[in-house]
Amino acid sequence: MKKEIKKPDTARGELVAAELEKLYPDSACSLDWGGGEAWKLMVMGRLSAQCTDARVNIVCKDLFEKYPTLDSLADAPLENIENIVRPCGLYRTKAASIKAACIKLRDEYGGELPRDVEKLCEFPGVGRKIANLLLGDVFGIPGIVADTHCIRICGRLGFYPEDLKDPLKVERILTDAIPKDMQTDTCHRLVDFGRDICRAQSPRCEMCPEKLREMCTHNK
Repeated sequence: MKKEIKKPDTARGELVAAELEKLYPDSACSLDWGGGEAWKLMVMGRLSAQCTDARVNIVCKDLFEKYPTLDSLADAPLENIENIVRPCGLYRTKAASIKAACIKLRDEYGGELPRDVEKLCEFPGVGRKIANLLLGDVFGIPGIVADTHCIRICGRLGFYPEDLKDPLKVERILTDAIPKDMQTDTCHRLVDFGRDICRAQSPRCEMCPEKLREMCTHNK
């Protein structure tokens, strides 16, 4: 007996993307990297693990003032980086991977990030979530950033069972479901939606757009 292959839920993906666009037409990356040098977004993405984007923005203002270039951060004493990024938690591990990633970017890629998920994931501290963030925000290449907001909300909206927490499986499902030209912006909008309305604890269901509320499986 042949195993049934589930088709991508493109209708659901298009509806969710459209409704979130109405709600947050101007959503952008919440990491304030300035839209300039891509290595800064790589560093900020690494620091954002188990840390709020707001704190990362504050910490990186100091970090980039002291080390404004890729070369200067790559050559910075590890202890100095640790002291600056300490407020972001896991500071020793994060500082070590940031320094190593900057060295790799400078020495192996001449300072220019590769436009490939697998190659980006070879950088210390960079996983698929950060890789897809970099591809989308730096190069405009579609990709799903399967962070906690994305995983939680899209589970509630019926793309997959709500207890599915595997980022790679979520990424694959949403890559096929959400229109490619809207993937990057939709992921940013999911972050805003998750902070404002569809919160992990005590979601504000009364504030949710009607079309999204109708498809929500969370309280059914």
